[in-house]
Amino acid sequence: MNRLQSELHRLYHSPAPGQVRALRLELARPADWQALGQVWRAVQAELELPAPAIAVSGSDGLQLWFSLQQPVPADRAAALLAGLQSRYLADVAPERLRLRPEVQPPAVPMQDPTTGNWSAFVAPDLAPVFADTPWLDIEPGADGQAELLARLDSIEPAGFEAALRQLQPRQPEAPPPSAAVAGGLDPRRFLQQVLDDATVPLALRIEAAKALLR
Repeated sequence: MNRLQSELHRLYHSPAPGQVRALRLELARPADWQALGQVWRAVQAELELPAPAIAVSGSDGLQLWFSLQQPVPADRAAALLAGLQSRYLADVAPERLRLRPEVQPPAVPMQDPTTGNWSAFVAPDLAPVFADTPWLDIEPGADGQAELLARLDSIEPAGFEAALRQLQPRQPEAPPPSAAVAGGLDPRRFLQQVLDDATVPLALRIEAAKALLR
């Protein structure tokens, strides 16, 4: 096993059948680093997770590869990717995204048999360069690829769970108390007004209806 294979094994290999440690988030057609870079920065700054690896697909996309310290069921990994999409890529057409929990480590670098172009891991400061041409024309060096991966850490279980919680859909905020309530409006009358007001979020109207039934 060479150094590159060792790093791929360290970050992405899962010894548990049916569970994964590798999560791929790919944006293609076009490979927009401005949008994907937002995710790369946000997972570090907002979710406090280690930086994922960045790769060019060798064809039409840019990829983020997340590594988990402990394997998880594929549906749990998919939930994290879906949360990232909903939070940071909601304006991107779904057909441009590939969200995949991967049983196997990434097949990077690899040559496209049709075009002869190569997939490869790339440094963050070089990612914008590949927005129009997300590939390498020549085979990347194994030592350089291993060096990029050696700088990365895996997501710890506690960080994974915290990120899942933080990526849950945000609940609507309750409207501020009206002047009538502040002035002593009967609570049941206020709840009825909330229930009858079509502009109030549905979740709050449901809560008002429950309160009226008590």
